[in-house]
Amino acid sequence: MRKISTGFIYFFGALGGLLFGYDTGVISGAILFIQKQLHLGSWQQGFVVSAVLLGAILGAAIIRPSSDKYGRKKLLLLSSIIFFIGAIGSAFSPDFWTLIISRIILGMAVGAASALIPTYLEELAPANKRGGISSLFQLMVMTGILLAYITNYTFSGIYTGWRWMLGFAAIPAVLLFFGGLILPESPRFLVKENKDKEAEEVLLNMNNNDKDAVNAELLQIKEQAKIKSGGWSELFSKFARPSLIIGIGLAIFQQIMGCNTVLYYAPTIFTDVGFGVSAALLAHIGIGIFNVIVTAIAVAIMDKIDRTKMLTVGAVGMGISLFIMSFAMKFSGKFSSAAIICVIALTIYIAFFSATWGPVMWVMIGEVFPLNIRGLGNSFSSVINWAANMLVSLTFPSLLDLFGTGSLFIIYGLLCFISIWFVHKYVFETRNRSLEEIEAKLRQKSNEN
Repeated sequence: MRKISTGFIYFFGALGGLLFGYDTGVISGAILFIQKQLHLGSWQQGFVVSAVLLGAILGAAIIRPSSDKYGRKKLLLLSSIIFFIGAIGSAFSPDFWTLIISRIILGMAVGAASALIPTYLEELAPANKRGGISSLFQLMVMTGILLAYITNYTFSGIYTGWRWMLGFAAIPAVLLFFGGLILPESPRFLVKENKDKEAEEVLLNMNNNDKDAVNAELLQIKEQAKIKSGGWSELFSKFARPSLIIGIGLAIFQQIMGCNTVLYYAPTIFTDVGFGVSAALLAHIGIGIFNVIVTAIAVAIMDKIDRTKMLTVGAVGMGISLFIMSFAMKFSGKFSSAAIICVIALTIYIAFFSATWGPVMWVMIGEVFPLNIRGLGNSFSSVINWAANMLVSLTFPSLLDLFGTGSLFIIYGLLCFISIWFVHKYVFETRNRSLEEIEAKLRQKSNEN
């Protein structure tokens, strides 16, 4: 195996995260133009936004067993192809149903990326860098969302601008494919396929030829490979029940507190309180920049503050911000200052989400499950998360028509405070605990129930 720059490997892994973020964020601006040109009603708008989430459910559900069978690299290449097909199909869609099908295809790649790429990077990275590399993926997702906001603004002045917005994702998809051809396979998969020599070469490349570190890592991988993977019966067993409750609960609450609804529909919210389309998209870019900065700060403090404290503080901040935003929306038509307060409250809400519930949920569902069902538990929680995401996004336009912006976000705010009760009752702390300590905690929990 020829030596490949570790920076090159991490960049193309992160590029998958950027695509993930771009394709989930670009619809927020594009929908303003799609609804007018394709004459969409509220439910149709909801379907256009949530179609990618339906595909993501399929991608997240299928990718875990497929990557275990065919390897991380092959599935990464397949994901880039699906990204490309979905992006081009969306850009050239002549009608509503073609757009829906294209976005479902695109969503399969998004779901695949959410399950595959962090695992791939963690399995390649040296033990002392895994936390940072895993967080880098989350940061690049936020960067992808920011890039989507910038693209939305750039093409907003063109009549068919939404087609350019959706089709732009094809460019990084092509780069990911050709970069992926050079990427190495995961050493964990190679050991599973009895290719120990190739696995050793990959590890030497990633560890700067530190043979002692590689030998220790390889020994650990071989020991883990001997552990028989559990199935559905183990996932739903009494022993794993506390971790399953945490995984499902955090996955659902992360969505029903309205986080991605705000990210997807922020320009729509801005136009509702009196902003023009151009000003709304420009304000969205500002939020995107702030979002990336806050996520970078969250990455830096992730291992310094307890997870449960971050979730609790985040829920309080998000709930208060939503209440203020709802109050300001009721007066946005009468006072210009109310619209400004609304934007500030929305920005603070996103900041609290990006610093807490955004990254912490994904970190915790990777920590709380026992080793033998970690992959299955992570995949199952991801499917639940995408399903909740789809439900909230699908119903948002109709609920907006029914309740109005001022009242709807009060409901999301109340759910933020309900999540605090869930965290206090069911979520145990995982920071600075080894896998053995976490499994011991699970035994204690299962004996109590």
